Amino acid sequence: MHCQPTLRLTTLAFLAFGLALVASGCGGDDKNPAAPSGGGTANVTISIVGIAGANSYSPSPDTVTVGQTVSWKNNDTITHTSTADGMSWTTNNIAAGGTSTPIAMSTAGSFPYHCGLHASMTGILVVQP
Repeated sequence: MHCQPTLRLTTLAFLAFGLALVASGCGGDDKNPAAPSGGGTANVTISIVGIAGANSYSPSPDTVTVGQTVSWKNNDTITHTSTADGMSWTTNNIAAGGTSTPIAMSTAGSFPYHCGLHASMTGILVVQP
């Protein structure tokens, strides 16, 4: 009978660890503090075409409306990101062939952005009201 309290404590510790592990995976590495992404398919997908300065993202500029979501698809052969110059969003690393998690655009304006790994790569996203 002395095993039951230890077994219960071990089971509770295991469950707590599992819940903490699941919670740490929620939200991903993308950030847009004013409007978290809802997952799924984006309203607009911008292509990453390579390290080509202002021609690195296509189309650029691209235009969306407040509330729409945007993803970046990496059509290059190396890893890239999309990071707003003012850090209002940043994607996690997007491997070759991969697509970022959709990010909801919550504020109107013109947002220059770049690759966090290759600063010479630039784009512009216009968010209309």
